[in-house]
Amino acid sequence: MPAATRPSVLFVTDLAYDARGRRYCDEDIHLTSRLREDFDIALCHPRGAAALLDRFDAVVVRNSGPVLHYQEAYDTFRARARELGTRVYNPLTGRGDMAGKQYLVDLSRAGYPVIPTVDRAADLGLLPEAGSYVVKPKLGADSAGLRFVPTPSLPPGADGTQLVQPRIDFRYEVSFYFVDHDFQYALNAPHPERRWVLEPYAASAADLAFARSFIDWNTLDHGIQRVDACRTAEGELLLVELEDLNPYLSLDRVGEPVREAFVARMKASLRELLG
Repeated sequence: MPAATRPSVLFVTDLAYDARGRRYCDEDIHLTSRLREDFDIALCHPRGAAALLDRFDAVVVRNSGPVLHYQEAYDTFRARARELGTRVYNPLTGRGDMAGKQYLVDLSRAGYPVIPTVDRAADLGLLPEAGSYVVKPKLGADSAGLRFVPTPSLPPGADGTQLVQPRIDFRYEVSFYFVDHDFQYALNAPHPERRWVLEPYAASAADLAFARSFIDWNTLDHGIQRVDACRTAEGELLLVELEDLNPYLSLDRVGEPVREAFVARMKASLRELLG
């Protein structure tokens, strides 16, 4: 493709972010090196993205760390992107983690296979009996503010701002990775105490139907999503998280053919977004 016609992409990442058990920077260095084959790429820290939006054809938000670390800058970015009509990848219409944790309450109420979740004191009785319970901020990330309690409870005045869930006894966690609505690969953490020690996982038809139900619910036309689930002691899959803002991809945990296929699909998705 001639240089004059190559689309320009602002790639938003925090290469210095220190993630527990993961090296965000390695993944984004690899991705940008491959995307540069088809696009003109510039990297930017999330705090500086809003000021640069009008100089690029599209913006890709990748391993930029939890938004709560730069909430004001992120809010400015979203407002500016909407004002300019910027093509953002993932689009800013996500209903999962991009919008906070309210979706866990909504999906639980709607009967989806989700860890039972409530956000009001009046609904605590809806939770099943468990050995202990998890209380966490609805706008939290990376376990910030998470605490365990012996009985389900919410502090006074916390309705609508914190979530309560039973602490689930699970066999392992598994993640399903999608580009647009196309499944790419799955990884699982066979040892619950080592969340990011991941291995390739052969997803069954039932597993994929489970994961796709949340991708379909989210209605994003373009973008990368990760569906995180846990396998209960009884064998059921329950949603833990629908990551639709900047999901870490663990590309170092898959074989080269899978990694190459993912990069090719992401390139095609970006080209489709750019029209």
